Amino acid sequence: MKERTLGEMQKKIESITRLMQHVFSEQQRLTEMTVGTLELLKLMPDYEKALENLKEKNLEEIKKNKEDVKSQVGEG
Repeated sequence: MKERTLGEMQKKIESITRLMQHVFSEQQRLTEMTVGTLELLKLMPDYEKALENLKEKNLEEIKKNKEDVKSQVGEG
């Protein structure tokens, strides 16, 4: 390979490396924000009640989706 091509490839690799480091940093920041937000929500009044309501809604949605799949499979 030509020296010029190798130099271009090296620059591209360095650029991708910097980009991935930025992505990892951003992911870590978002994770920390998410955990902080969750901890804040846990301190809110009626957190447990709201959590139970979400669980019930989620179970209802899962049941509905299963029924939809069964009806679609039955049609096919």
